[in-house]
Amino acid sequence: MRSFDFAPLHRASIGFDQIADLMDRVLTNDVAQPSYPPYNIEKTAVDAYRISIAVAGFSDADLSVEMKENSLVVSAKKAADETERTYLHRGIATRAFERRFTLADHVRVTGASHTDGMLHIELQREVPEALKPRRIEIASGTSVEQELVDAKPVN
Repeated sequence: MRSFDFAPLHRASIGFDQIADLMDRVLTNDVAQPSYPPYNIEKTAVDAYRISIAVAGFSDADLSVEMKENSLVVSAKKAADETERTYLHRGIATRAFERRFTLADHVRVTGASHTDGMLHIELQREVPEALKPRRIEIASGTSVEQELVDAKPVN
């Protein structure tokens, strides 16, 4: 196992505890991630993403998409088949699954659709106005008695 020392990064960074925790979680995770079901993550716009999961054989009622804190949990459980079938070859896996995705701050799910055996989950990053970059006007003079600094949005 590789060992990385992130101490030099901590000297020049403030408030990146979540990134450090994420790196620790990824590097110490010895459990292999399941490969079922296959999925794609694509960037559809500057602040928009889409997760597409192959869910052949599942109906809308079998699928569940939930957001818990900063996690997106997609799960499926196939209802019991009431008719007893005899398969000569069974290549379409319809076993139950649970897939978790860790979402960044201010990313929310805007919708989900299920068409042609694919579950598409739309995500949007919405940065609050308070966190967007602002240009701070620098006052000339020695008086620092102003209670409020005029700030104008950069964008």
